[in-house]
Amino acid sequence: MKIEKMKISVYFCLTLSVLIATSCKPSTKSKDVDENGKEAVDYIDPIIGAITYGKKSKDAHGFGKTFPGAATPFGLVQLSPDTVSDGDNGPGYSYAHSTIEGFSFTHMSGIGWFGDLGNFLVTPTVGKLQTNRGVAKDPESGYRSRFSHETETTEAGYYAVTLDDYKVKAELTSAPRAGIIRFTYPESDSSRIQIDLARRVGGTSTEQYIKIVNENTIEGWMKCPPEGGGWGAGAGNADYVVYFYCQFSKPLKDYGIWSADLPDVKRKMRWIRKDNYQDSIKSAKIYTDKTEMQGKHLGFYTNFDTKAGEDVLLKSGISFVSVAGAKENLEHDINHWDFDKVRQEARDSWSKAIANISVEGGTDAEKTIFYTSLYHTLIDPRAFSDVNGNYMGADKKVHQTNNFTYRTIFSGWDVFRSQFPLQTILNPSLVNDEINSLLQMAELSGREYLPRWEMLNSYSGVMLGNPAVSVINDAYQKGIRNYDVEKAFQYSLNTVNNTGNGELGYSNKHISKTLEYAYSDWALSTLAKSLGKDSIADKYFKKSKNYKNIWNDEVNWFRAKDSTGTWLEWKGKTVHGQGCIESNPYQQGWFVPHDIDGLKELMGGEEAFKNELVSFFENTPEDFLWNNYYNHPNEPVHHVPFMLNEAGVPYLTQKYTRKICSNAYGTDAYGLCGNEDVGQMSAWYVLASIGIHPINPGDNKYQITSPVFSDIEIKLDSKYYTGKTFKIIANNNSEENIYIQSMTLNGKTLDRFWISHEEITQGGVLEMQMGPEPKLN
Repeated sequence: MKIEKMKISVYFCLTLSVLIATSCKPSTKSKDVDENGKEAVDYIDPIIGAITYGKKSKDAHGFGKTFPGAATPFGLVQLSPDTVSDGDNGPGYSYAHSTIEGFSFTHMSGIGWFGDLGNFLVTPTVGKLQTNRGVAKDPESGYRSRFSHETETTEAGYYAVTLDDYKVKAELTSAPRAGIIRFTYPESDSSRIQIDLARRVGGTSTEQYIKIVNENTIEGWMKCPPEGGGWGAGAGNADYVVYFYCQFSKPLKDYGIWSADLPDVKRKMRWIRKDNYQDSIKSAKIYTDKTEMQGKHLGFYTNFDTKAGEDVLLKSGISFVSVAGAKENLEHDINHWDFDKVRQEARDSWSKAIANISVEGGTDAEKTIFYTSLYHTLIDPRAFSDVNGNYMGADKKVHQTNNFTYRTIFSGWDVFRSQFPLQTILNPSLVNDEINSLLQMAELSGREYLPRWEMLNSYSGVMLGNPAVSVINDAYQKGIRNYDVEKAFQYSLNTVNNTGNGELGYSNKHISKTLEYAYSDWALSTLAKSLGKDSIADKYFKKSKNYKNIWNDEVNWFRAKDSTGTWLEWKGKTVHGQGCIESNPYQQGWFVPHDIDGLKELMGGEEAFKNELVSFFENTPEDFLWNNYYNHPNEPVHHVPFMLNEAGVPYLTQKYTRKICSNAYGTDAYGLCGNEDVGQMSAWYVLASIGIHPINPGDNKYQITSPVFSDIEIKLDSKYYTGKTFKIIANNNSEENIYIQSMTLNGKTLDRFWISHEEITQGGVLEMQMGPEPKLN
């Protein structure tokens, strides 16, 4: 009897122990799974868009240009593979490439031009030490390695690949301000981790410092001014210092620092490509007796023996403030060596970040596109401040904030159109962060006007318009106001006065600038009116009509003219250039979002406006790749499909947005038909696929279109909005039933094809009945 009781007792204890262990283990599945047994996070695939140029390239701008590696939502660190440091390969990786240089801790997502970041490049190697990267056509000439996409794994917060030349498996995962890598080696007496401290996408850092702190730790920094290339091959004025605090799981016993003796010239890509540069890196001097060094082109390595299948880990905190900040970031984010724990935490952070919006219905592929698009919208603007609130200001001094996160990477010309309107719904606190950051930059830089395209505190001046003014006005109109409103207004006023249409009432020889500056004048006028500044509001409202000054009756379209009022040569609406940036007059001419009635009048009335829009889309190719009509790969036309609502043919908005969602987006590396542009391309999809999108950010109206999904739920932030959830239901929705037959809002008939921000954020249900034929009235 006692024996039986003992058996029962032991069995009970073992069972309880298993239950406790299971409950304490991070769950890989939650109850929120769909019919495929997947959580929303399982649909995220960062390989989508991760190609710069490939066989399908039709233009000079390429494809998505995203990175496939590990990041966390709006995190400072993006730990990702690098296949290239040269040319218009901004993310440092392209699916079309066959070799990997290594894995670096900072990246940019979806940008064209010569990229930047890609700092602190870590590469596992086996065999002979080589100090230069080499070239793709001859991998043995450097430390880069061949790889196969068959060994790649890309998930939210996780990336893995095998380096074929070294037979080393690399696994990457990230925390917000730190990252950790797990290398699995073959049996070897010459295994190694090496770190290229000079490496930078689009150039190099120009000075580096490294110190061996103890047998497991190194620390240091890398200076990255414009003289070293980077953003726009130096023309983007990126000027920053990256600090690192890095630890190894295997003690540093056999290590060294290499230092290349370089000519004292600017290290932009055109020089780095030359043989004498490559030769000087190959012949770098190796120092095995130093524990500290500062130089112009440094690297570090540690040698060790490994058994077959042995794991060696490296982790590092990153800061743009100080080594102490990098150390604190690492100790806060990853104070252990449990790679799988960090991976799970990264996955959980994505699950939480995308939980604000959920979709049902649609195909498996459509869910993959949707959740990956949502993922891409949650990368930037990234945290630029350390965990303690310290950040490097635009005055090159250290500041601290406790009431917002200082952020960077503001691709203004792109993201004011869809990305920030999306975030006003899903992440209003992020919008506050960005506005506070923009105001700090304006103040601390001494400029007292807002950056157009900001990167790491630099006013790069890329593109055109005054998009920060749009973002501020849009936020203010939506009740997002946790910043100094008066300062925001003053800097917005300074901005439109600094760059605008000026005394001419148009921009000399420019269609794009004239139209975009007219819109930012409208945004300022609207903000001024809301603040009771009526005289200013009236002045800039009149200026917002200046787009009319370049309408030319002779060609019946917008046409550039010079400062004397002379019209420039006209080559036709679809010919690129002619005063247009990355567009032609036909595409740019639709950018009058703030005065569609005025645009209709110029065109000859409602019917002419409609006919022109219809022609614009009828001439667009089915694949939506770069073309002279509706050119979805680039931003100037992103609002145009929704203008068909304003033309009295909403069924065409429904037809074309569904077609764009289907044909312009995909589930592989080619899944973005144009540059992701820091969230914009993906934000367009997120909004359009749930059935809403603005034409004119700042008027609080979202145009209604045909949703891809049958059930959409948005969870609203109670700190900003009165509603708890807003739902969109599309009954009888399918690939064939793309046309809205009728709608109700909270049970009442809705007979208009727009909905206000307030109607969404006070919560409720927008319900549609779908059918296969257009509803013409």
